[in-house]
Amino acid sequence: LFLAGIGFEVPITFELGDGFIVIWCTFLILFTTAILGPKKKIIAVLQSMISGDDYKIQDNYIVATIKWFSILVIISGAIIGIQEFIGIYVEQPEAPNQLIQFFDISLAPLIEEFGFRVMLIGLPLFMLYSHKSSFKFLVKSLWMPWQNLHNVNMKKALMLIVIVGVFFGVAHIFSDEAWNSGKLAQAVTSGIIIGWVYFRYGLVPAILIHWATNYFIFSYGYIIADINQISIADSFSHSLLITLELILIVTGIISVAVLLLNYVYSKKYALKT
Repeated sequence: LFLAGIGFEVPITFELGDGFIVIWCTFLILFTTAILGPKKKIIAVLQSMISGDDYKIQDNYIVATIKWFSILVIISGAIIGIQEFIGIYVEQPEAPNQLIQFFDISLAPLIEEFGFRVMLIGLPLFMLYSHKSSFKFLVKSLWMPWQNLHNVNMKKALMLIVIVGVFFGVAHIFSDEAWNSGKLAQAVTSGIIIGWVYFRYGLVPAILIHWATNYFIFSYGYIIADINQISIADSFSHSLLITLELILIVTGIISVAVLLLNYVYSKKYALKT
């Protein structure tokens, strides 16, 4: 369990299969929430995009998730590419039990977003800018800080997000199952981007982006490792996973390009009217 970015052992005994069921049910609830809201269903937002009607990214969690995951993929790919060009490589942490490691990776988006984003970004912002003191408003503010906290100083908020992002990156280097130092720049960047997403769009898209970078990618790594009887670290050098990463980068570039063109078009349309 992460509280304020510090890991604590929780003495709870459970079957690993039961743990996976709880995690998957939690993500099922989060994905359902993301599809339906917070303001519009994903179908309604997509229809507005296609027809050229006005819409906002924050109207639907899935749209915000796709946008910022695409940006994160592009930036992460650029960082890793530059590092490898100068001889700095990201090495995957090896674990004695890959099933437990996969469980930890699946659980990480939930506990890390609570520990880093909610406790270290949401709670301080609530203490600084809350105009109410009720428990209900606390929960709403931690769920979606931007929509519920008023008169937030953007410079201070961004500074807090950057500091927590650096802390997030450093924690990946010095944790029990630590990555090598080549992970630092990419983890810090991810922490800053996800921190901004949490502040601007809420906890749901922050968790889903973290899930996409953890569970989605590593699940393919474990499948490749099992089929080819290789280590999880070696699976990330396999041609299939490299192809998948390239597809993610290309689709990320396309997604960002579409969003930029849509933004430019909406601005031109607004000026004409």
